[in-house]
Amino acid sequence: MEALSRETIVDVLENRLREDILAGRHPAGSYLPPERALADGYGVTRTTLKHAFGRLTQAGLLETRHGVGTRVRDWLRLGGADLLPMLVRHSPDWIGEVFEVRRHIGALIAERAAVRATERQRAELRALVTAVGEAEDADAVQLADVEVHRALARATGNRVYLLLTNTLFNAYLPVRAALRGPFEDAAVARRRLEPVAEAVAEGDGAGARRAAERYLTETERIMLEGLS
Repeated sequence: MEALSRETIVDVLENRLREDILAGRHPAGSYLPPERALADGYGVTRTTLKHAFGRLTQAGLLETRHGVGTRVRDWLRLGGADLLPMLVRHSPDWIGEVFEVRRHIGALIAERAAVRATERQRAELRALVTAVGEAEDADAVQLADVEVHRALARATGNRVYLLLTNTLFNAYLPVRAALRGPFEDAAVARRRLEPVAEAVAEGDGAGARRAAERYLTETERIMLEGLS
């Protein structure tokens, strides 16, 4: 049996409004039409519209001023990295920019981890790389790989690096299923990561940075090929 869609009318309207905002049909700084007119235009009730507005306000795309109306925020100027998952879902063009940041931040994190990691963190990192090679399928390998990068970020001693790592992972979460190319073979995925872990374990900052740059560049190439 085919599973039934769990999308509600609010979900559908939220998606439509979000796409219209991100595509520029409702430009940044502009006020949306009056609620009654907008609800009629989308063929929904005003209650449904208010629920969708609430979600998009929470997402940082709209702001409502009592007695004035609902305005589209200048999300590119005022928004944060929490917008990235919806932007990637809106347009695959964003994924290339996400990967560019992933490459630069990941290399810096590896370098810092090599200098600052404790013996316990070095041992944890090696164990997590081993877990990548033992994962059962591409999905499990991909998730194990993410844990390696989280461990690297923790080893820097800087919690902001960990939050950035989580943010970048969340950014490409909407298209994760299409990015499994580097993780199809668990043994190969482990071999790609081992030079990074070993350089960190040896306290070689420059070596860890170079190894991470190679790893991130190679996996980025494979993942982008999968998207195309």
